[in-house]
Amino acid sequence: MTAHHLHQSPLATRYASQAMSSLFSAQTKHSTWRRLWIALAEAEQELGLPITPAQIAELKAHIDDIDFVAVDEYEKQLHHDVMAHIHAYADQCPEARPIIHLGATSCFVTDNTELIQMRNGIEILKPKLALVIKQLAHFAKQYRATPCLGYTHLQPAQLTTVGKRTCLWIQDFVMDLNELNYRLENLRFLGAKGTTGTQASFLALFDQDHDKVEKLDQLIAKKMDFTNLLTISGQTYTRKQDIQVLSTLSSLAAGAHKFATDLRLLAHLNEVEEPFGKKQVGSSAMPYKRNPILSERVCSLARFIISLLDNPLYTAATQWLERTLDDSANRRLSISEAFLATDALLNLLITITSDLTVYPNRIQKHIEVELPFMATENILMAAVKKGGDRQDLHEKIRTHSHAAAEKVKVNGDENDLLQRISQDSSFHLNNEELTQIVNMAHFIGRAPQQVDTFLKEEVDPIIQQEAI
Repeated sequence: MTAHHLHQSPLATRYASQAMSSLFSAQTKHSTWRRLWIALAEAEQELGLPITPAQIAELKAHIDDIDFVAVDEYEKQLHHDVMAHIHAYADQCPEARPIIHLGATSCFVTDNTELIQMRNGIEILKPKLALVIKQLAHFAKQYRATPCLGYTHLQPAQLTTVGKRTCLWIQDFVMDLNELNYRLENLRFLGAKGTTGTQASFLALFDQDHDKVEKLDQLIAKKMDFTNLLTISGQTYTRKQDIQVLSTLSSLAAGAHKFATDLRLLAHLNEVEEPFGKKQVGSSAMPYKRNPILSERVCSLARFIISLLDNPLYTAATQWLERTLDDSANRRLSISEAFLATDALLNLLITITSDLTVYPNRIQKHIEVELPFMATENILMAAVKKGGDRQDLHEKIRTHSHAAAEKVKVNGDENDLLQRISQDSSFHLNNEELTQIVNMAHFIGRAPQQVDTFLKEEVDPIIQQEAI
């Protein structure tokens, strides 16, 4: 039966990178188990247990050549995946057979491997997110002072700039990058803790020498490139760590969803569009369509990632005493899929942010419809300065505004509010004066300066630190 006749995760076959797919592959997972068994044997030897260099050399010679057929046969008999791999490894390493997994419990390899995968997974994600930030920062700088219509409640509000709006997206991604760094720095290794976390088996191996057992833990962590080590555990590391990591990925997904949704709204307005290939087909039925499919895919994957956060929350909540096994199947799915989906999400974001297209004329058109209404307070103040009565002028502006709005909404005409006011002698304002009052530069506030400050103080240091 070919691969096409069996289900394969779309995350691995369609969306995620080869690097992330490889990280969560059976080969990487079980090669890491073997590296952990080697680290355990080396540390035990260094602390005085009778383990020979030849045994360790034999173990090292067979790190990657795993006989998965033999493993499957053993697991059919034993119904225990770790023991199946121990037997298959022992068949390849007969001299080292007596010391493989010495003093350890299954979670020594399973939990520590998952921590290694999460750490390495974050290291794959970080530069990708940093690149998204860099590309958006370049875009924000380019359009720092380009006025556009701002929206609250998805209704026209005051003006902002294209660059300022972009900085709202960047700020979320910067927070996510900071969280990834925090998780990377604070993820704690399980080490060698034994069946209930008391290290009793290792204490017996080292003739009740507590110092050697502590040193064993530290040596293994160091060999696996971990600086932080749990002092307290049951058989497993606390599942709170899964919550923390997947919460960070879910938060990133939420920010990505917001960005992609905004881009879809802007595409609807024909103001900003994601990249669209010269031969890309937008619709099988409607040849003219330019659907924002990349942004839609971001939203789709983001919802999946966000939904996965329930899993570690429930898993941590339902761990019984020193451990229970109902976390195993769930975590095989939720952790790997969360990383693969987040990787796919960032690959899409890199593509989208590399070549955003802005349509200034469409943006200008939308501003022209609404800006006269926004300028009414400024018009009122200018007319009062020329001797007008504030209350009378307010009523006249209200009347003119409603009439102009009706022409725009009902008839689809241009907004003629400024023309109406210029023709009303009560205001004593000519066309030139009104044009100056509704100068767009007067309505974007400090948006360009905010962009400059944000990019200089908060984004540029990150770009330099990440060496993108």
